[in-house]
Amino acid sequence: MAGVAADPARAASRRRRERTGWLPIKGDGEMERADELARENAALRERLSRLSKASLLINESLDFDTVLQGVLDSARALTEARYGVIVLLDNIGGIQNFLTSGLTAEEVEQLIQLPEGPGLFEYLGKISAPLRLSDFHKHTRALDLPEFNPPVPIRLPLSLLAAPLRQQGEYAGAIYVSDKIGGRDFSDADEEALVMFASQAAMVITNARRYREEQRIRADLETLITTSPVGVVVLNAETGEATSFNREAVRILEGLRIPGDFPEALLKVMTIQRADGWEYSLEEGSLVQILGSGETVRAEEIVLTVPDGRSVTALMNATPIQSEEGAVVSLVVTFQDMTEMRELERMRAEFLAMVSHELRSPLTSVKGSITTLLDPSIMLNSAETLQFHRIINTQTDRMRELIADLLDVARIETGMLSILSKPTEVAVLVDEARNAFQTGGGRHALQIDLPADLPWIMADQLRMMQVLSNLFSNAAKHSPHTSPIRVSANDGGAHVAISVSDEGRGIPAASLPHLFRKFSRLDAEDKGGDTGLGLSICKGIVEAHGGRIWAESGGPGLGARFTFTVPTADESGYVSPVAQPAARPVRRAGREQTHILAVDDDPRSLKYVRDTLVKAGYTPVVTGDPQEALALMHEKKPRLALLDLMLPGMDGIELMKEIRAIREVPVIFLSAYGQDQLIVRAFDMGAADYVVKPFSPTELAARIRGALLKGPALKSSDPFVLGELVIDYATRQVTSEGRQVRLTAIEYRMLTELSAHAGRILTYEYLLNRVWGVGSYGDLRPMRTVISTLRRKLGDDADKPAYIFTEPRVGYRMGRANSEGADADAAG
Repeated sequence: MAGVAADPARAASRRRRERTGWLPIKGDGEMERADELARENAALRERLSRLSKASLLINESLDFDTVLQGVLDSARALTEARYGVIVLLDNIGGIQNFLTSGLTAEEVEQLIQLPEGPGLFEYLGKISAPLRLSDFHKHTRALDLPEFNPPVPIRLPLSLLAAPLRQQGEYAGAIYVSDKIGGRDFSDADEEALVMFASQAAMVITNARRYREEQRIRADLETLITTSPVGVVVLNAETGEATSFNREAVRILEGLRIPGDFPEALLKVMTIQRADGWEYSLEEGSLVQILGSGETVRAEEIVLTVPDGRSVTALMNATPIQSEEGAVVSLVVTFQDMTEMRELERMRAEFLAMVSHELRSPLTSVKGSITTLLDPSIMLNSAETLQFHRIINTQTDRMRELIADLLDVARIETGMLSILSKPTEVAVLVDEARNAFQTGGGRHALQIDLPADLPWIMADQLRMMQVLSNLFSNAAKHSPHTSPIRVSANDGGAHVAISVSDEGRGIPAASLPHLFRKFSRLDAEDKGGDTGLGLSICKGIVEAHGGRIWAESGGPGLGARFTFTVPTADESGYVSPVAQPAARPVRRAGREQTHILAVDDDPRSLKYVRDTLVKAGYTPVVTGDPQEALALMHEKKPRLALLDLMLPGMDGIELMKEIRAIREVPVIFLSAYGQDQLIVRAFDMGAADYVVKPFSPTELAARIRGALLKGPALKSSDPFVLGELVIDYATRQVTSEGRQVRLTAIEYRMLTELSAHAGRILTYEYLLNRVWGVGSYGDLRPMRTVISTLRRKLGDDADKPAYIFTEPRVGYRMGRANSEGADADAAG
């Protein structure tokens, strides 16, 4: 025994047989176990080999789509499956990526279009653990899921194996393989291999996704730098050489470089003059050396000059880029071309000089006329006195127009240009503008060619007349007085396009893009009386209406055409959110007179306003006493109030509050104070308009018309009666079925708005603007609460309303008064 045990040859032989898996045959059972173990070892080695190959394959690329396809193809090969699907989810659980393998594009489309597809995809998209099924069809029926009827060539019964993909512990999707080749079921080994592969695939997918995101960010950054309106140059801190130029940098340097040279060549010959006056030649040192390797420059104005004298002024910023160790590795320099800014400054200085001249000339005339009139030593006859008065009137009008233009430009730039749009007929608008042009001294004939079926437009009539007047004046200025000015229009569907054409000297093509800029004039000859603001104001007014304006010309000597668009009015009966049609307040026989209250402690101003009101067809109610004004509100029930801002014993805004407590009427302030803070305060407190003295009778009449058009068209004496509902506007009392209804201030305003436009649909936007004073994006919930409360107080059933009707997704309307066919309206 000892000799056997000590025999080293026999022991070594036995160890070799154990390592190779061979043992002496002692029986059939042992032999079968040995064969099974050998097969398992071979299969394991084969799976590990395939898993290793699959892992290497999916790590060969960082391209996201390539990685996904590689993962899916490898999963199929690893499990010997005919088909595969990979689904990746986004952060909120939606499908972000869906990829198939083994199916044609047509078969994939059939799979996606399956009626039962959404339910099955939702189930499969929620698996959190490996899933192995020998009959997917039977499994779905057992779970009461929609019956799966796969497209050809997928065969039933269908085996399925799935493994979840997890990224940083979170479920991010899954890999699905199906229909094992040979019709066999997926084994435990297949499941184990797919789970192991899915774990590694998730990490590879995460890296590919991160790489794709980094590439996208890099591409976005490069695009941003390339297309930036600021020139960017990156310099190597060690050599001073430029490593990159963006497009704007090349453009800025284009005017300096010699044709055929690269921009980099300029960095060796240019001279840089810095803000402190020092000049540095790049022939003697690089830009990096001049700026200092660690210097940060912020908004320094420099001049770049080349040897032949050409130069560019630019605004420079420089930022050093440091490595992790703190060493400067590169320098990023940005340049902003100052040419356009300098040109704008020049135009602005020229404009200020022109405005000063335009103001000084009429002021000189006015001063001279007044001095002559006041000189007791000069004896003037009535004709001479009248002539001096006419000079004063004409010159003050000119100054007022100039100041109005300046204010309009300021309002346009700050977005505070007031636009009160209402449905307007184009023919009427053009006709009024023509009359104003001809009565103002225009000598050109106006030829108007308008289609008879033009739709109405939504426009502020005064502002649109201002646009047309500017275009008429512009055409007259640049064409002989013997040639006509033509006005035409056409229906563009959602808008009407109005054109003003002339046969004048035309416009060079290079000037067309700059016509509507502030201070822009066609050429240096346009000096006298032209501030260069007219077309800029036209552009601001048109764009405030939601339209656009442009100019066309065949070139010098071929005339010009200016065209602008204005949105059409809605003919469906809706009321515009910013205006509403109403009768023009002109006194006619048999019609009720429109009373206007005017309050001013200056007798001369009060007389001027009274005369203006009479000429415009209104009945003036005037006083200089604020307390008397309150009594007149009760007695005369005026439709509108004109108030001076400064009154004896009372502020005009306080008087407005007391007046509107008596009667809800529009209030216009007439004041010599034109400070912005006063105007803003007046509007904030509810003023309909603010007119700065001095003003013309035409302007005041137009402002009154605009305020009356904007305000509720309430009758001064007749109450509103609809069924059992009575609204007495004079006493602000509401009764329903003989009982008095107590309403809050906002409920009363809502009810009067609806009744003032009975039968019309008032949009949500309109009611928000009129009742709450907010824009079109206000919260609708307070409005719905007020409507609900009103219906309850009035005894109105929302399901079968008699008074207030809901127009879904549009607004509300009130039935017509009894005298206007309320029963028919309610029935409709």
